Formats: sequence, structure tokens, C-alpha cells
Amino acid sequence: MPRFVPDSRPISAQHPIAEFYREEFLKHQRCLQRQRPYYSESAITDVEAALAKIINTLEQLATQDNAPQLIGSLLKQFDVVTGLSSWSDPKHTH
Repeated sequence: MPRFVPDSRPISAQHPIAEFYREEFLKHQRCLQRQRPYYSESAITDVEAALAKIINTLEQLATQDNAPQLIGSLLKQFDVVTGLSSWSDPKHTH
């Protein structure tokens, strides 16, 4: 039976949804790293800085009344750059 190692990052009890969004932004960050050869270094630097800023402020963003719309809009903007939503995992296709 496989053993799972728990994630060492603490999950916020106050805003558990922030952890979900954090993971979504981290997916975009990993996708961006795979695409690094196709973008200029300045473009990568700018997008990485924006991702870091958002990831570091997710707790505050999650407290806003319009958090799902705001964070969803930010995710869509990053998706324009990374194209993450158009990628499919071959393990999850039928």
C-alpha cells in the first residue's frame, strides 16, 4: 500500500480556500518554468514577480467579499500566459 507524506506547509485554518488557490497559482508557476525557453527572461521575471506577490497575499485576498471573482480573474490572466487550462494530463484522459 502506498504511503503518503503530508505536505509540510501549514494550511490556514482561517481561510482554507486560500490554500486551494495557492496550489492553483503554484501550478501556473510550474507550467511557466516548463515554458521558460519560449519566453524572454524579462517576461519570465515579470510573471514570476506577479505570481510571488499574489501567492504572498492570498490570505488577504481570500478575506475580501468578492474573493472568488477576484482570484478567479487573476487565475484567468495567468492562464493567458501559461495556457495551463489547455494542457491535459495523459493519466486523466479516457
